[in-house]
Amino acid sequence: MSGRLQGEHVFVTGGAKGIGAAVVEKCLAEGAVVSFMDMDAKSGAVLASRFSGQPVFTSGDVRSADDIARALGAATARHGAVSGLVNNAGRNSYADPVTMTEAQWDDVFSVDLKSAWLCARAVLPAMLASNRGSIVNIASVHADHTYPGMFPYAAAKSGLVGLTRSLALEVGAAQVRVNALSPGYTLTELVDEFFAKNPPALREQVISVHPMHRMAKPAEIANCVAFLLSNEASFVTGANWRVDGGLGARFA
Repeated sequence: MSGRLQGEHVFVTGGAKGIGAAVVEKCLAEGAVVSFMDMDAKSGAVLASRFSGQPVFTSGDVRSADDIARALGAATARHGAVSGLVNNAGRNSYADPVTMTEAQWDDVFSVDLKSAWLCARAVLPAMLASNRGSIVNIASVHADHTYPGMFPYAAAKSGLVGLTRSLALEVGAAQVRVNALSPGYTLTELVDEFFAKNPPALREQVISVHPMHRMAKPAEIANCVAFLLSNEASFVTGANWRVDGGLGARFA
């Protein structure tokens, strides 16, 4: 491993499974100390135990500023100030634009958008004080193009890309970088959930329109996250990196 994150403390939300877990593992392999939070206490504890408890895991809800503060308190007590934040926590949405309730709308946006701001707000004071830091927001290809029946997921992820651009401008002078990464179809529970709600033939149809004729592995997304966190991306900020196997380049 390159050790490109040696000396960094990376905090990951939604880190117990899927892309989040792959990010935790990749950052550890690249030399970072890692802390993460997730609502799934069992999966989080299992992941932390795989690395002899080195990652600090806290069970918590990213919709709650108090839970974020508690998780960061445990993390910084063990590893010091956070220098890298990965806002990975997210949820799918399957709603009708007419029958969807305000509470359902607010829940989608609180997880997929507001939580990224809450976490950034919590870690930025230390980053700004030290004139260094990197934030990576896990958005989605849905920010650019979407699929019927997933209202209003695309709106939330588009908002996350907009938040990324805006925040990058606010903190750039302090050499704090903020980028979005937009995965395409990736082999995670959320993607399995999507296919379970649709006809079985859809999975093969989706794979067939990928130029690479496959979906991503979580580790492939985590590789790009590690790059954006690292000093190798020292002049990359305000960007949205699509990691979709060429899906967005195809007219189909």
